[in-house]
Parts: sequence; C-alpha cells; structure tokens
Amino acid sequence: MFRFHYYQQNPYTKMHQNFRQIAALLLVLVTISGQQSVFEGLIKTIEDGEAQWSIEPPDVAENVMHQEYDFIVVGAGTAGCVVANRLTENPNWSVLLIEAGRSENYVMDMPILANYLQFTEANWGYKTEPSNQYCMGMDNQQCNWPRGKVVGGSSVLNYMIYTRGNRRDYDNWARLGNVGWYVPRVKTDPYRVNKMPDKLSTYEFRCRSFDEVLPYFKKIENFSIPEYSDPTYHGKDGYLSITYAPYKTKIADGIVKASYENGIRYVDYNGPTQVGVSRLQLSMRDGVRASSSRAYLHPISSRPNLHMKKFSMVTKILIDPATKTAYGVEFVRNGRTYRIRAKKEVILSGGAINTPQLLMLSGVGPKKHLKSLGIPVISNLKVGYNLMDHIALGGLTFLINQPVSLRTQKIITNENLKQYLNHHKGPLSVPGGCEVLVFHDFSNPNDPDGYPEIELLYIGGSIVSDPILRKDFGITDEIYDAVYKPIENAETFMTFPMLLRPKSKGRIVLKSADYRVKPMIFANYFADKQDMDTIIKGVRLTLNITSQPGLQALGAKLHEIPIPQCSKYQFASDDYFNCMARHFTFTIYHYSGTCKMGPRTDKKAVVDPRLRVYGVKNLRVVDASVIPVIPAAHTNAPTFMIAEKGADMIKEDWGDERLSCDINFK
Repeated sequence: MFRFHYYQQNPYTKMHQNFRQIAALLLVLVTISGQQSVFEGLIKTIEDGEAQWSIEPPDVAENVMHQEYDFIVVGAGTAGCVVANRLTENPNWSVLLIEAGRSENYVMDMPILANYLQFTEANWGYKTEPSNQYCMGMDNQQCNWPRGKVVGGSSVLNYMIYTRGNRRDYDNWARLGNVGWYVPRVKTDPYRVNKMPDKLSTYEFRCRSFDEVLPYFKKIENFSIPEYSDPTYHGKDGYLSITYAPYKTKIADGIVKASYENGIRYVDYNGPTQVGVSRLQLSMRDGVRASSSRAYLHPISSRPNLHMKKFSMVTKILIDPATKTAYGVEFVRNGRTYRIRAKKEVILSGGAINTPQLLMLSGVGPKKHLKSLGIPVISNLKVGYNLMDHIALGGLTFLINQPVSLRTQKIITNENLKQYLNHHKGPLSVPGGCEVLVFHDFSNPNDPDGYPEIELLYIGGSIVSDPILRKDFGITDEIYDAVYKPIENAETFMTFPMLLRPKSKGRIVLKSADYRVKPMIFANYFADKQDMDTIIKGVRLTLNITSQPGLQALGAKLHEIPIPQCSKYQFASDDYFNCMARHFTFTIYHYSGTCKMGPRTDKKAVVDPRLRVYGVKNLRVVDASVIPVIPAAHTNAPTFMIAEKGADMIKEDWGDERLSCDINFK
C-alpha cells in the first residue's frame, strides 16, 4: 500500500558529507598518534556511523508524501518515536511522523560527549526569563533549558539516566482523578471510557495505579543487569536497553562505600523499593547511547506505512472552528508551507515546551492570553500552566588527593580511545561523567520503602574538569574566575542535591503569535520555601556521606571558596547554601506538566485521562507535558511509559485488537 522512494539528490548529502569530514579529521589525528589499534577503532566507528545514518527512517520525498494519513504525530522525540512505532504495528494504518530537527548521528551517541551536544543545532536552546530569585549566577540571570531538536529528541541530549520513580507517584496520579489509567480491554473492568467517574471518592480500584503502569515500564526494557533481573519488576524483550556503564571510577566506588557507611543500602531503585544508593541504570547498549530513535525507529525503518518528515516545523494544528475537530497540521520546510490531513487523530509529542506552544498558537489555551495576541480561541484551557522541573544546587565541589577524576585532558588518551573505539569501554563510556545516585526520604529516614524527597547525583568530575561545562549551565565569567579558576588543575568530583518532589510551579506563555518566536518560560523556582529547605537538607546529607571513610580515603574535602555574592553569609551555613542555590540553580532538564492530565472536574486539566484534549475532537497529547505531578524520577523513563500506554489507548479507542500489553487483575 505504501512505498518509499528516495530523492535522486538525497537531502542529507550535505549532512553526510559533514560527518565524513569530521571523521576524516579524527582520522588525521589518530594517524599522527601512530596507534594502529586506535586507527582500526576509528574505522569501525565510521562504519557504525554510516550504518546508523542509513538505518534511521528516511525523509519521505515530496512526490511520495500523502495528502492524508490516518495519524499525524508531531515530534520525533522520546514519546513520538514510541507512538509512531506502536501505531504502525497495524499495517492498515498510515502514520506521518514530523520532526523539526535533524537526524541523529553516531557521534551524538558517545556517552562522554553528552554535555557537548547542547552547543549543536540539535538543541532548541531555550532560556528561562531573567529572575532575581533563581539562576542569579548565570548569564543575564537566565538558566539554559536545552531540548532536543533532533530525531530522538531529548533522549539524544540527556545523560541516559533511567529511573522510573516511586510507586506512590503513580498512585497519586490516580487519586487526582485519573481513573482507568490501564489497558481497558478487560471486559469485567467497571471503568470503561464511557463510564469513567470524575473522582475516586466513592470508588476503589482493583489495583493501584503503579500496578497499572508497571507492565509498561517492563515492556520498554531490554534489561541486562544480572543481579536485578527479577521478572516481577524488569523486562527483557523491550526495545530499550538498560544497563550499567561499562566503566566506573574509584570515586564511584568511594561514593557507594561511603553511602553504605552512612547507613544507606545498595538498591535496585527501579525494583520494589527506591530509597538507597546505586550506580546509574542507563539507557545504553554496548557502551553507546540508546536513544528513542535508535530503540524504536531503527528496527522499523522499512515499514511502508510509516512516513517521516524532518527539518519540518509544525506551525498550526488545523481545527474546524465549527465542529472543533482537529483534521490535520500545517508545517513549514525550506520556506514552503504544507497542509496535511489526518483521518483519525493528530497526536502532539513535542514535549513540555513545544506542545503547549503549538496548542496556544492553534487557539487552544488560556482565553485572555490568546486574545491578547489576536489568536482566535477554540478551547479555553490552562495550557502552559503547571510547569514543573527538578532542580539542584549546582557547583557543590569536592577536592580529592588522588588522580582518579574524569578530566577531559586526561581521559582523551590513545589507550582510552582504543578502548572506546574498538570495544565501547573505558572512561569515554561514562555518560557526561555521571556515575552514582542516592535516593533519600527525610520524613522517614529509617524506612527502606520510603518516598524520597531528594536525589544526590554524583559526577566523577566537576565544573573545572571540562572547559565546556561552565557554558552548559551559563555560569558567569565573574563567578567562575573567582570560585573555580583557582582549582582548575585540581582533582575533583561534584554532587547535585536534586529536588525530587517540588512544590513550586511555573508557566509557559507565548511571546508572539509568530511560531518562529520562542515562548517565555517562567520557571518560578523556590516560590515555595519548602523546596529550598529540602535542597539544603540534601547538601547536609552530602556532607555527611563525604565525611565517611569511603571518601575520606580519597581525601574528599569541600571546596571552600565562596561565591562572591554570597560571601556576606558564613560559609556552609544554611543562609550561604540558600544564596548558593539561588545563584547556581541547575536544571536537571525534567520539564513537565504544561498540558496537565486530569478529570473534567479539574479546572487546570488540559487533557483527560485518555490524553485527549478537552474541547477538541481527534486531538491528543502524548508526552511529558501531560504529567499531573512530576514523579520522583528522571523523566525520560516515565515519558517512555506514557508513550507506550498512550499508544495502547489510541489503539483501543480506534478498535485495534493489537494492544501491546495485557494486565491480569486480581
């Protein structure tokens, strides 16, 4: 029914040539080094890169692209790749997947280069609005908010950390009124879509919400950490590979040991309980990034019912104002405008920034705000509200007395290049230097089944370990020169005390009705005092752990040069750390919630529990923006889960019996 035809002049020839030029330059450097084994490894890497370029779904030619598809998926990020995969399992359905960005390339998937990707065209390059309450130590008092503008989305830019969160997170989603968040094909289920109550007050679930989403988490995984391969909690047949990094530093060993000495047990945080310490479980395969594109699109690139359009910016959802029915999209590529129709649904998977922006540009959003920009209102909804993120106090640096940290100038050696290029092992396989995390519950510190409020994320280096890290976060030259320049040659590691359950919420609003103008982001960090209190507790926990013998064996000592703007406070006091957190407000890139899922009685809800946009037919949102309350997790894994579950909802609503996940109720 569908056939792919390729351009006679492939549109990616220039990009392909650029990749070859980079590879050629590396080849020269390796040749100069005189290391035959490195040379052979580089040849292998070039071949792997060529293979990846050829296996990603191609850009459909204009003379082949249809004027109408069953489904149009906007955004080929973490969620969009999953949805496109699952919907095209039905050979009778046609799907157009539209992506504003470029193809993923193999260089992007080298783990150690994660922090470099923010400086490429694969990043949308968002920034928060200036504030005198947070991000104060950043250029223009703005935090950088990177987002993936590439096939694979932010799963190409992130640090590959795979955490599901706590079961209470998802139970809470149900308590908020998101009834029936499971596969509803079970005939005895009383909560069919047409009988769905708005509240849980007089109803009981047959199982908790976590029990309903757990099968989807398992379904995602090709889990390969042998000591935790319990089939109750992990799957082995999924598209996404989950594993440890092939390499760890002595710092990682010291952190794990010191945490244990501080009373924290080693745990599979994606298993039955979350509180504890662990090396990072990563979306990685054979030492290489496992992005959503590599996992979900590459295996299906030859499906004839999947068409993909890259470098294409969707400017508007086409909605009939009389019937309030979405019937297609408008997008721009190379200055030309296209209008493509959807027979069944338009599915937005643009993420927590792009999805609300596109909805508002299309007339779905806050009535007063849209009218102020001259946008006709189709559905008056709280689009852009409920913005949540995980933040950390950044720059908490520790000096050590052994040469074991991950410093760029030290780890880019012939031996390490040989290890990575030939075997995908060694220090270059550590994702952006991230190695270990600790989950802790301050409210119930002795409960092994606690509900953590903080995550300590440990890096086997620090801001001084790579010259580009300071620019990742946008730290001002003034502060860097005063605080970090004096220790540029030191061996260091860094900890991010990360707030897991923030109370503060922000908002995204349009700056213009022009789709080319980025929206304004008001992060509103620290609006709730409890958020700051929790982060400071996280700093204290970090100091307790670093004082244990496991890290004292490395001579771990807190770097004590104060931020000049905070020097009026006693160093290491609560007031000092409060000031430090407001200057070094480090986002962990977990933007979510701006198209909140909720029952009809929730006046802040944008989508219903089946992810359908209120007030507009045939329009659905499947991405992190639907999250009602951010889970205690890095949000990439929950986004995969939402996409898998959302795809089954779409299939069920359109009568497809190929549901990919069954749940046995007890």
